[in-house]
Amino acid sequence: MEISLYITAFVTLFVVIDPVGLTPVFIALTPGMSAADRARIGRRAVAISAILLTLFGLAGQAILNGIGISLPAFRIAGGILLFLTALDMLFERRTARREGQGKDEDAENDPSVFPLATPLLAGPGSLATMILLVGQDSGVLHVVMVHLTMLAVLVIALALFHLATPLARALGRTGTMVVTRLLGMLLAALSIQFVIDGLQGSGLF
Repeated sequence: MEISLYITAFVTLFVVIDPVGLTPVFIALTPGMSAADRARIGRRAVAISAILLTLFGLAGQAILNGIGISLPAFRIAGGILLFLTALDMLFERRTARREGQGKDEDAENDPSVFPLATPLLAGPGSLATMILLVGQDSGVLHVVMVHLTMLAVLVIALALFHLATPLARALGRTGTMVVTRLLGMLLAALSIQFVIDGLQGSGLF
């Protein structure tokens, strides 16, 4: 077992998933929530993304091939969905819904599944990365080590999510609004990049 191989895998997944960069996005997607609500959403998002990444690590290529979906098409779909979320953040539609609805109705807008778990944590890039990393070696130990590496990155993401409330408190409402708009622009750009990468991978351009 080459330790350097798994150090490289950790760095690759860390860069692709980007837990540090997702922390302010997490704040922007959970405006006005309590620390307990944020912790619950963070745990759920990480748990769902861990399941998705494990599933794709073990059988991702077979799943996509079986239903006739290419990785470029998967990347394009993720980019379009992410762009819709970016529009919500840019025009503060998500914030307006949260402030105008009661607690029960607000649960319908829980961002833990979409867009946190997918496509932000378990997005086209990280899912494809898991397929590629696992495909480097068919040995059971290698597969286990790659998945442990992935879980380590998600644990870091969860720890950073737990720091979201102190960060949001420090920013204040105005600061959070500014960050939300800025990150909406960045998410829109990221979503377009997903689509461009998908189009390039498809061979159309």
